[in-house]
Amino acid sequence: MEEVLIFATVLLPFVTALVELAKKTINIPKNIVPAISFLVGILIGAIAYPFTDVELVLRLWAGGIAGLAGTGLFELAVNKREGTTK
Repeated sequence: MEEVLIFATVLLPFVTALVELAKKTINIPKNIVPAISFLVGILIGAIAYPFTDVELVLRLWAGGIAGLAGTGLFELAVNKREGTTK
């Protein structure tokens, strides 16, 4: 489990950056951004084969965790900056 969390931590900035790039270049509805982030994380986890000796299933889990965490972390920072008064 430690390997998955460490690998997810390494993947997190890459996933966040790619999702934000996609949001800026493509008009993506806000309600599907977490799903896209999840899929991008899984894709990056699978592509990271030459950089780690972690099994494929664990890389996919780490990518999915990184994708969901990246979206949540970014949205938390944006909401904090803009204020959350409703």
